[in-house]
Amino acid sequence: MNIPITNPIKIVVKQSGQVKIHTFISSYEGDNIANATHIIESENVLVLIDGQFLSPYAKKFREYADSLKKPIERLYLSHRHPDHWFGLGDAFADVEIYTLPETIEFLKEHGEESREDHMGKLGDLAPEKVVIPQHAVYPGVEIIDGVKYVIERIIDTEIDYGITLKLPDLGVFIAQDLIYSGTHLYLTKYLDHWMEQYEDMLISDYELFLPGHGAPADKKEVTENLKYLIAAKQAIADGLKNEAFKEFMLHKFPTRQCPAIFDIYLPRLFDGASEY
Repeated sequence: MNIPITNPIKIVVKQSGQVKIHTFISSYEGDNIANATHIIESENVLVLIDGQFLSPYAKKFREYADSLKKPIERLYLSHRHPDHWFGLGDAFADVEIYTLPETIEFLKEHGEESREDHMGKLGDLAPEKVVIPQHAVYPGVEIIDGVKYVIERIIDTEIDYGITLKLPDLGVFIAQDLIYSGTHLYLTKYLDHWMEQYEDMLISDYELFLPGHGAPADKKEVTENLKYLIAAKQAIADGLKNEAFKEFMLHKFPTRQCPAIFDIYLPRLFDGASEY
């Protein structure tokens, strides 16, 4: 794999009173897929969203969080895809990690298998160990250092089980892999239900959406994601698969970045390969 390690992009996305929201994006270059992780910095503590994929970026993300000089109260893991939890092993083993019970069970059963499967491709970019989240999270409301978090359990979209977090007092929707901002999407068999989520986003009161890949987004980018799924669904209905499908989508959406994602998901979408 061609995985150059370059400087990440760090953005202060929004500031409201004593709350700052930071986004940290890994490289778009080579086979990188612009993983986006986030920090909600309140008066006294930090809340992190996801842990990056490759070990060097996970460590840089931790360095960035530590540079804010506040304790990490917790890290929310959005879902079980390795590009979101691999970095926990090398950079966040000492942090309280919260995620869905289904994600905890998956990592207990398949986490080491996934790590070993990626070792041949990633080498020392893969984590040295698997960290199992300690805390199960459920839909509801959490108040952390004065910030209101609305936690929702989302099923059958880019992943079978995941969480999103809404910050209603700030107008921020932490969508993670419900949205790919400016990059090609990781597609699954759940396109119809996924599109319904976009329709809900478009009529919501939220205007700022934090994705799992790429830069912070607005409703225009939500619409672009919806158009992408509509085109993909039609292409599949027309019988396109594997390389023909990839070429169609690349031609249809020439400005979207990170085409390496096709080679990750196509065997799973069309050939039934396991998703570890």
